[in-house]
Amino acid sequence: MTTTETDQADGIDRADGAAETGPDATAPHSPPGPHGYSNHKDAHLKRLRRIEGQIRGLQRMVEEDIYCIDVLTQVSASTKGLQSFALQLLEEHLRHCVAAAAAEGGPGIDDKVAEATAAIARLLRT
Repeated sequence: MTTTETDQADGIDRADGAAETGPDATAPHSPPGPHGYSNHKDAHLKRLRRIEGQIRGLQRMVEEDIYCIDVLTQVSASTKGLQSFALQLLEEHLRHCVAAAAAEGGPGIDDKVAEATAAIARLLRT
């Protein structure tokens, strides 16, 4: 099975393997920076590298035929790490982007609130 076929089997339709909800899916709505997370970029990158290590650990566990419950425990830890990261980004978005739109007034605040609401809904579906 090719990478594209594998990705399609996993519900990913793009040939490059990126999910439809990835950065390209939101690019038209992405205003220029700095963004709410910019002040903590180094800490966020460190956290993401830690999560990446957990995912690589999962790959290694599967390669080494580790007991399924132990793999599931690691999946849970990785998932919680990503959820925590997402909540931090959401908080920073509310404090920076939504607050700035509210301070400016006008219809922009409605767009930012709708954007944040949609992000929350996506987080709740996972």
